[in-house]
Amino acid sequence: MNKNIYIIAILLFISSCSDFLDTEPLTNKVNTNFYQTPEDVNQALTGIYSLLNPGTSHLHSFFISELMSDDRFAGGGGVDLVLHAISEFKNYGNDMYLYPWQQNYKGIFRCNMLLESISQVQEWESETQKNKYEGEALFMRAYYYFDLARMFGTVPLVLETKPQNLPKASPEALFGQIAADLLLAIEKLPDTPFSTSDIGRTTKWAAQGMLARVFLFYTGVYGKTEIALPESGSLTKSEVINNVDYCIDHSGHKLVDDFRNLWPYSYATENYDYAKDNKLSWVGEEGGNSEAMFSIRFGAFGGNSRNTIDLFFGMRMQNTNPFGYGWGAGPVNPQLWDSWDDSDLRKRGSICKVNEENIGYVSSSDQFHETYLWQKKYMPINIKIDGKLQNMFTYLYGSPANNTDCNTQEIVLLRLADVYLMGAELGSSKAQEYIDIVRERANLPSVPATLENVKKERRCELAFEGIRYYDLMRWGELETAFNKLKNIPVENEGKTIEYTVKFRPETKGYLPIPESQLLLSDGVLEQNEGW
Repeated sequence: MNKNIYIIAILLFISSCSDFLDTEPLTNKVNTNFYQTPEDVNQALTGIYSLLNPGTSHLHSFFISELMSDDRFAGGGGVDLVLHAISEFKNYGNDMYLYPWQQNYKGIFRCNMLLESISQVQEWESETQKNKYEGEALFMRAYYYFDLARMFGTVPLVLETKPQNLPKASPEALFGQIAADLLLAIEKLPDTPFSTSDIGRTTKWAAQGMLARVFLFYTGVYGKTEIALPESGSLTKSEVINNVDYCIDHSGHKLVDDFRNLWPYSYATENYDYAKDNKLSWVGEEGGNSEAMFSIRFGAFGGNSRNTIDLFFGMRMQNTNPFGYGWGAGPVNPQLWDSWDDSDLRKRGSICKVNEENIGYVSSSDQFHETYLWQKKYMPINIKIDGKLQNMFTYLYGSPANNTDCNTQEIVLLRLADVYLMGAELGSSKAQEYIDIVRERANLPSVPATLENVKKERRCELAFEGIRYYDLMRWGELETAFNKLKNIPVENEGKTIEYTVKFRPETKGYLPIPESQLLLSDGVLEQNEGW
């Protein structure tokens, strides 16, 4: 990587600690004297986690993967050209994807700095504390590299803080390091059941679940049966299955009884007939959600700490009962609705068909790709207070009532249902039990734990959670899926058109590396195929 990126990363590392933590000013501290106490390491970890926050939400990896999937269209208005470019595999400017590239490498730099410097701390409460903090940093480095690898393919593998100008690593080297970091994190993180003290932090259980996701992606995309590790040996499928089984048996994570109670709309029982009629009750985010294993957390007072992804995905320029003001990105593909079994409670638990729900919806005059179908999982939610609609998170956390875009819903990046389904896909001896557990919660009968059934189950259970696109990629089904997106009736600014999305197989589904990074590398870094 180039020197400019590292200078920026150092400055952001220092500023993040003073921005996100209620401590003494840290701007006079540098790497040589910062790491003196366990609390310093904890502050550094806060800086590492802070880069998960989607400050520029329409270019956050979660948002990008949703618009690129076959479950959704771009939406927004006619001026939202970046959204349309994401969804239609176009390049809107040479540095269109600079934000996720830089954010991930900033996170990696901070992880490298912590891992290089943690030995400076002489007095720990216990060896367990030191191992825990080191394990968290290892997990996060693996996560940031995996995020890059899914979006851009092979990327430079930087494991030190000193400036380097490196070419792309091989897939074997990149995923070998990701797997090695996760395995070491699993070893170092405490082997204790999940508790509320773990909220917002990575755990052994999250590392085991992420190991399965990484293994399935790498072996699927690159046609391998195992991951070669950097020093020696390899990560095999049987070892991954053992980790999944152990996680499910010992983590303390449990499925929430009703799938719909995972999502904030289930809190709006006073003004949302669907929630009231189905006797829903939101589990909340402060320990009630026993299913969430790794999440992006947000503060209560907006600014860069709020969840702007909810704002982008909200129904365009309107407040309804209960869905709040948003910008109309990501209308749902009607093919998903039509193919989804009506007896599956997750269908209406995940999608709002506005013409059958009494929510007072009127399509915005400048809405693009209107299908009258909207996902419910990540959406601003209104509740009724003293007869007036108010954003539920401003009510719960004390923000000004007129702050309509102060959404602080956590973004769940890994939950237990996904781990069950990955276990079934990997071929655990408990595969049938795992898929049955997930389907039973949706009031569905047992089906054989075949790969095709697992694929269908993943699409329904995990819809709109940033997973579908990468599932299609690792199954080798991107082109097949997008060949179905032809001549679909949608409305653009009130006029019906037939919409077609053309996948570009020459890109293999990866994004273009930002042009500025290619120039800064002086030709060392090469652009991805098809761009």
